[in-house]
Amino acid sequence: MRRMDLEVALREPALADVDVFFAQEQDPEAARRANFTPRSRAEFVHHWTQRILGDDTVDSRTVTVDGETAGNVVAWWQDGRRTIGYWLGREFWGRGIGTEALRQFLERERFRPLYADTDVSNTVSLRLLRRCGFEHVETVKTGNVEYVVLKLS
Repeated sequence: MRRMDLEVALREPALADVDVFFAQEQDPEAARRANFTPRSRAEFVHHWTQRILGDDTVDSRTVTVDGETAGNVVAWWQDGRRTIGYWLGREFWGRGIGTEALRQFLERERFRPLYADTDVSNTVSLRLLRRCGFEHVETVKTGNVEYVVLKLS
């Protein structure tokens, strides 16, 4: 779909995408916003090849913008809940790409309810999820990390 003169699309992930995803996770600002400690290259590659690409219950898509790998959207089972997550490279922030990619993904991921969580300070991610129909369920504090759990019914 075209978004602000950009072609935002989803496709099957390729192994070459994992290198791009790894570089995106290493971005200090992205990790800060997500309140996430970036993994080592070996941990990251293992996670993607075994737990995401190697698991038939996981649905993952590469987000592209004008054919360039921009990030990913993934849905998986966690603690009996279908959960969704996404990550975009910083150069793709602030242009509606995340919202469009998530909307496209939600058209194919029909399982409901669908859950997502984000750090309480990541207001951009909270707005994105709310624009796509997710509603606040609870705020959880684990150690010194506080995050918002949202649900799409």
